[in-house]
Amino acid sequence: MSRIFVTGSTDGVGKKTVEMLVAQGHQVVGHARTDPRAHELQSAVPGVSAVVVGDLESLAQTTDVADQAREEGPYDVVVHNAGIGGGGDRQVTGDGYERIFQVNVLAPYVLTCLLGPPARLVYLTSGLHETATLNLDDLHFQDRRWDGMDAYSASKLCDVLLAFAVARHWPGTFSNAVDPGWIKTRMGGPGAPGTLDEGAATQVWLATSDDPAATVTGRYFKNCRQLEPNPLARDVSLQEDLLRACRAMTGGVQLPGAS
Repeated sequence: MSRIFVTGSTDGVGKKTVEMLVAQGHQVVGHARTDPRAHELQSAVPGVSAVVVGDLESLAQTTDVADQAREEGPYDVVVHNAGIGGGGDRQVTGDGYERIFQVNVLAPYVLTCLLGPPARLVYLTSGLHETATLNLDDLHFQDRRWDGMDAYSASKLCDVLLAFAVARHWPGTFSNAVDPGWIKTRMGGPGAPGTLDEGAATQVWLATSDDPAATVTGRYFKNCRQLEPNPLARDVSLQEDLLRACRAMTGGVQLPGAS
């Protein structure tokens, strides 16, 4: 039995991940953006151990989520599931950052740094990262024409870069990235071909399996199969540049072990 923390776990793939892990007998701590959503998760999945609360659009609340989660830990596994899609106009958070980047990249960065190394880490990405490009000089689309899908795809490339950077800096942790596929969720829409079970299966497998194929690090998976990521994800200099950018944006929050 493992103790596992799953972010963004009140609906969609995150909620299904929690349900599957609880059904396997694991102790699972969930995460909700608000208190009412936390109560909904506790009612829907009575076996959940606890639910921490905080909005990942805020650096202060993300830090508070880390504090709450530490009180419920330590963890064998952390699954960074929370994320938002690329529809709509460019939005800026109260911290002054583009919203997609803050939720999809800065939040898992901060939580990773503040929670410290578990045995396993899973970062949810998207197949769209495979053709994404990254402009480290304009991560927040201040100088470029806004394109929500470009911003989303770039954020998902950053998640793979983060997973691989952590794999290098924390050799005792299995740190991997997962594309859950195009799944019928609020983000994926009703026309998506994949089911919630299919969307959650790979991260549950990576979180819990002793299969040699699952006990690896610095890899990219879909449908429990290892795939080749965007070649940029393997660029160590780019990984380090992203870590430095995130550290600067978060007021000095640093990945333990990184320079």
